[in-house]
Amino acid sequence: MITTFAAALNAGLRASMDSDAKVVLLGEDIGKLGGVFRVTDTLQKDFGDRRVIDTPLAESGIIGTAFGMALRGYRPVCEIQFDGFVYPAFDQIVSQVAKIHYRTGGKVKAPLTIRIPFGGGIGAVEHHSESPEAYFAHTAGLRVVAPSTPTDAYQMLRQAIALDDPVIFFEPKRRYWDKEDVDFDAGPDLPLDRARVLMEGVDATVVAYGGTVATAVNAAKIAADEGHSLEVIDLRSLSPLDVDTVAASVNKTGKLVIVHEAPVFGGLGAEIAARITERCFYQLEAPVLRVGGYDIPYPPAKLEKHHLPDPDRILAAVDRCLAA
Repeated sequence: MITTFAAALNAGLRASMDSDAKVVLLGEDIGKLGGVFRVTDTLQKDFGDRRVIDTPLAESGIIGTAFGMALRGYRPVCEIQFDGFVYPAFDQIVSQVAKIHYRTGGKVKAPLTIRIPFGGGIGAVEHHSESPEAYFAHTAGLRVVAPSTPTDAYQMLRQAIALDDPVIFFEPKRRYWDKEDVDFDAGPDLPLDRARVLMEGVDATVVAYGGTVATAVNAAKIAADEGHSLEVIDLRSLSPLDVDTVAASVNKTGKLVIVHEAPVFGGLGAEIAARITERCFYQLEAPVLRVGGYDIPYPPAKLEKHHLPDPDRILAAVDRCLAA
């Protein structure tokens, strides 16, 4: 069925709620409105307001309430309306949710999924285009994932909800309207923590996740027209990292370019670069390069096209690798 990314998420929530009565949704305007991006559209009508709960505008309260429910055997799925709104809940997530497994020696589980629309590209105002993934990937005790396609949105959300671990589920909001044919009857073809090789190539490896995956694929297609063969990897899981898949590709190509929307300094790309340099030092034929946002607060909407990585910036990095 041809389905948008947002509709695939809706289908994943519906399927999880159908299969387990302990799955409940919490968030601002997710019930009657169906969410800002309509990801939860019609779910309150079909499942009732005791399972699809419109909350006050208080992110710390949303996560605190959901955490308590998770400890009581429910499987809450929280929606943080926009990426920049997650910070009031940061203390709850890193001080309580992420710590409970180790604090109790694994005796207490917290099956909690926190959905966060993230990234830019929609012309939004301040606090609506953040890329906070590195904060959470740095936090032990959390799984952090970011699907890039409607199929993965559906499958990975169902996998996340079924886990007994807390999962930060980043949704690239500029991909909400992307469409593809989704087979809702098929099971997942990869574990939640496994990266996917989208395009095979031999000249250089390009790693991306979330909203930049489609950009990397476009860059690879342009490179192919110019006679260069790029291998594109969709990371999918940000914590844990599937270093094995990336390393296998770099051992073949000898070159690596990492792409993300977040500022390059201290971003997830730095960790990937360090690990690949350690694993593949003798196979690397050029320095590992990163393409990302600039080290500034997210710019006004009229300037975001200059801030976000585009195919030209990716290909410029690839050219530097090839010239090394």
